[in-house]
Amino acid sequence: MSISSRLTHLNDAGHAHMVDVSGKPSTKRRATAKGSIYMLPATLEMIVSGTAPKGDVLATARIAAIMAAKKTADIIPLCHPLALSSVQVDLLPIDNGIEISVTVVTTGTTGVEMEALTAVSAAALTLYDMCKAVDRGMRISDIHLEHKSGGQSGDYDAKS
Repeated sequence: MSISSRLTHLNDAGHAHMVDVSGKPSTKRRATAKGSIYMLPATLEMIVSGTAPKGDVLATARIAAIMAAKKTADIIPLCHPLALSSVQVDLLPIDNGIEISVTVVTTGTTGVEMEALTAVSAAALTLYDMCKAVDRGMRISDIHLEHKSGGQSGDYDAKS
């Protein structure tokens, strides 16, 4: 098996290229990515109570996630620009931080896994940026694809 048959973003010569998806059928595709940011209890309380010096941290992180999902092709070199149907961002306070979950939906010829992962990353980085003055020890962790559906490769569920 050649490298290019295993890694679709490499051609037969081993050079990076954008995959041609023009022959693929347009189908509904959905991807959910998750991640977490861990912090001091006082930092979490500040976020949840809405008393952060920079304003509404959770609202800003949601907007950052949506913007990042929409701009993924501008950040990840070989991603196709996609018309997104939906970006759902959930920010759930947990014992020592915030769990981030983003679900992205499109109808098209390629999946939205990178959009969901990029959105989670941007939300986590925004949470860090808005709170770093009070807690430089925050830790971003566990960013991963939780689920994807649609397309030729079928469904994926991290829990399976």
